[in-house]
Amino acid sequence: MKNFGIQQALQTLGVKKTNQGTSTGNKWLRSSGAAIESFSPADGKLIGSVVATDEKGYAQVVAEAQKAFEVWRVWPAPKRGEVVRQIGEALRNYKEPLGKLVSYEMGKSYQEGLGEVQEMIDICDFAVGLSRQLHGLTMHSERPNHRMYEQYHPLGIVGIISAFNFPVAVWSWNTMLAWVCGDVCIWKPSEKTPLCSIACQNIIAQVFEKNNVPEGVSCIINGDYKVGQWLSTDERIPLVSATGSVRMGKAVGKAVGERLGRALLELGGNNAIIISEHANLDVAIRGALFGAVGTAGQRCTTTRRLIIHESVYEEVKNRLKNAYAKLKIGNPLNAENHVGPLIDKLAVKAYSDALKKVKAEGGKMVVEGGVLKGDGYESGCYVKPAIAEAKNSFQIVQQETFAPILYIMSYKTIDEAIALQNGVKQGLSSAIMTNHMQEMEKFLSHAGSDCGIANVNIGTSGAEIGGAFGGEKETGGGRESGSDAWKVYMRRQTNTINYGTTLPLAQGIKFDI
Repeated sequence: MKNFGIQQALQTLGVKKTNQGTSTGNKWLRSSGAAIESFSPADGKLIGSVVATDEKGYAQVVAEAQKAFEVWRVWPAPKRGEVVRQIGEALRNYKEPLGKLVSYEMGKSYQEGLGEVQEMIDICDFAVGLSRQLHGLTMHSERPNHRMYEQYHPLGIVGIISAFNFPVAVWSWNTMLAWVCGDVCIWKPSEKTPLCSIACQNIIAQVFEKNNVPEGVSCIINGDYKVGQWLSTDERIPLVSATGSVRMGKAVGKAVGERLGRALLELGGNNAIIISEHANLDVAIRGALFGAVGTAGQRCTTTRRLIIHESVYEEVKNRLKNAYAKLKIGNPLNAENHVGPLIDKLAVKAYSDALKKVKAEGGKMVVEGGVLKGDGYESGCYVKPAIAEAKNSFQIVQQETFAPILYIMSYKTIDEAIALQNGVKQGLSSAIMTNHMQEMEKFLSHAGSDCGIANVNIGTSGAEIGGAFGGEKETGGGRESGSDAWKVYMRRQTNTINYGTTLPLAQGIKFDI
């Protein structure tokens, strides 16, 4: 791999100091919107800016997408899949510079930035195979000389609202599936990481141009929540996929629901790992550590609670303290560092407020937190990962704080542990560390974890694209990525064919004249 510096990465990706933020594919539209400046949380420096989408630009984007859909939907699905295959190849070529931009603009470690681009490549591979497997079912009719089957048709325009913590991967989960399904996409990225969207559009535009893909299949609109509201309330957009906070998701779900559209919501998590007395503690500590501090606690699947059996509680606590003492915090582009910065100073404030609240509710700090200052921390976004002994009932424990704060608590029985695990409003990811078959099976049973993701002997963080990703309760109920998540991007149609010479009615109804 070539060793890209950040400026070289930006140049390679076609990201400039000032960028238009509205695109219909190969065309960038001029806008009267305000400039959105992107500062790196790694060093506080201005990377560049994008011009936000205005209402005129939004109208142009939707009109172009509508026209493109009429053409794109009749392309054979394997041909659409071939375009996605080429996107995967392009992403392989741009993996290093794009991974570096993700790391620098968002603040996650460079290795995690590369991993995010690898997720994009993996979903491309998945979608290519899927393009030949958009299967319906055949069914037997109760009427003689009749045949029944179902088929899936392209849905239309898919609106995508993505969050800052995975500025490119979540977009790709949606677009690659939507594109092979015959849909067109309008992406509203996070205003905290807008430059990643510019880079992605530049990469795919090359592939689209080479394959004569219609203008409007891949569109970008940039801006704040008001731009997202345009998507949510627009009756021309049958599906809005939104990833982010519960508060945001409730607003999107309400707006889309009022017009009877579809909302695919992947929202917050308050994820727990149960550590049994039968656990391999080496595995458990490793899983808990990465789950709690990876991406500086800014994953929706971050481990926020550890529920530890009383017989191993002190040992786990002490081993965690020792592990936290070895963490290296600093610039995410330095491969020696384990933990990078939070996204901005508002996130730092939320982190500091959460530490005050847990202490006020009676929590006891095991590993003290704090905001880091001095050389290397000039951005003001670096914090210490913290651990607090707390009760599940604490108000702050019931909330999702997007920061590296881990709450630990003990339990006596597996039933108590599962009740604690389920005793929050969110239902995204969960895990149990145990070598006891009955414990793991109970955790995965109807009476076990109520989350969309339930793992055994791995942590809560780090899902593979082959499985459907999402959760229950306030996590929103949506599913993205693998398995049969593709079906939400299509409309299902049931067909009945009469190849006989009479017209028998269903349920044996007589209607003779």
